[in-house]
Amino acid sequence: MSELKLVFDEPKQRKKAPEHLADLTKEERRAKAESLGLPAFRANQISTHYFTHYNDDPESWTDIPAALRPVVAEHFLPKLITLVRSITCDNGKTRKDLWRLHDGVLVESVLMRYSDRTTVCISSQAGCGMNCPFCATGQAGLTRNLTAGEITAQIVASAKACATGELPGGPTRLSNVVFMGMGEPLANYNAVLRTVRNIITPQPDGLGIGARSVTVSTVGLVSGIEKLTEEDLQVTLAVSLHTPDDELRDTLVPINSRWKVKEVLAAADEYAEKTGRRYSIEYALIRDINDQQWRADLLGRLLKNRHAHVNLIPLNPTPGSKWTASRREDERTFVKTLENYGVPVTVRDTRGREIDGACGQLAAAEITNK
Repeated sequence: MSELKLVFDEPKQRKKAPEHLADLTKEERRAKAESLGLPAFRANQISTHYFTHYNDDPESWTDIPAALRPVVAEHFLPKLITLVRSITCDNGKTRKDLWRLHDGVLVESVLMRYSDRTTVCISSQAGCGMNCPFCATGQAGLTRNLTAGEITAQIVASAKACATGELPGGPTRLSNVVFMGMGEPLANYNAVLRTVRNIITPQPDGLGIGARSVTVSTVGLVSGIEKLTEEDLQVTLAVSLHTPDDELRDTLVPINSRWKVKEVLAAADEYAEKTGRRYSIEYALIRDINDQQWRADLLGRLLKNRHAHVNLIPLNPTPGSKWTASRREDERTFVKTLENYGVPVTVRDTRGREIDGACGQLAAAEITNK
């Protein structure tokens, strides 16, 4: 098999995204307002409109003088994402949104309403440089990192959709955010961390969603996990392991050529110890590739005394892939083997599969046959 190239640094951009309110801390927002000749309290008003009312159109704000609204729009709330298309399944309760960024780049987010929660899966990069061969995003390569403003805009748009009752079932509250869309979140660390703080900071300076309702996923960037550990946040860490043995993982998750399974799990253990939070192991079950009972046995032995939970994901199909989901009997055997070791395990819902919105399927194609 030809060597799979890892890309950690984004290609040089011709035009950076304009600075947005969500790129700044509370203090920086106030300082920017003053630098524009505005009183600092205007920054608080802008934050309230954006994070509490999900309103990014200053022309509709009556508490800001009409003459100031264009200044606010240009310097605090430039248009970062534009909706190209939404497609739905599950009777409208799962919606995949395609967004065009300021430079024409496309990304996707997926909004899912369940009986007890509403979750948005957001993208942190356009494409991905981790090159996992069973993932549509990984095969697309990395176009660029998203800014905190661009990532946060996906969440605010989803929060607005919930609040205004765009999903079946009437108005609701966006309760969970998962960084499991396009990209490797820890390869865009600073923007992702700024976004996390935007999510968990109480309104009106942030969205006021609890840290425990936020999940940050990684294929195993140990240096990023270590940095996140030092932040001492209560977000959930999800590690995309996909196999317990280094030999296969070198192929399935090429980052394994840099950080081996034991190193990744050791970093996750440190995170659990520091935060007191159980981490999750994401494991896409691929027929005759990583679903053998001996691999379940090895995974069970690796995890039996760890503060971890396993999410088994039936492989979602991607165009041109030679791989498919495990047989149901093999899936059941895998689950039973892990349970015999006392390892908590869940077979994850494949929400969005019909609209290419499930795990590993996001490719941000503007033209679709769906």
